Amino acid sequence: MAISSLETIYDTLLAVPGMHDTVKIDLKIPRKTVLLLTEIITRGMEQKSESGKPAIRISKESEEELNTIISESLEKAGLTILSSKLKNISNQSQ
Repeated sequence: MAISSLETIYDTLLAVPGMHDTVKIDLKIPRKTVLLLTEIITRGMEQKSESGKPAIRISKESEEELNTIISESLEKAGLTILSSKLKNISNQSQ
């Protein structure tokens, strides 16, 4: 499936009525999974397609919500400092 078709599908799905409704998700997962999940979300938001555009276009509001989920998850798991140190190491090696 072409990237532009996939973008159109995501745009359509995100516009469906009810997609802005709040849901409660209660997860009990290991800290390592929290660390991996937050990194995957972060990389997904930064990922670019072949055209140089974001792979999935998300609104500023959605981006802020995802960043809040990332920071709250790391905080609840007690991994905020570890995550920031890992990012510093990653940035230094680039």
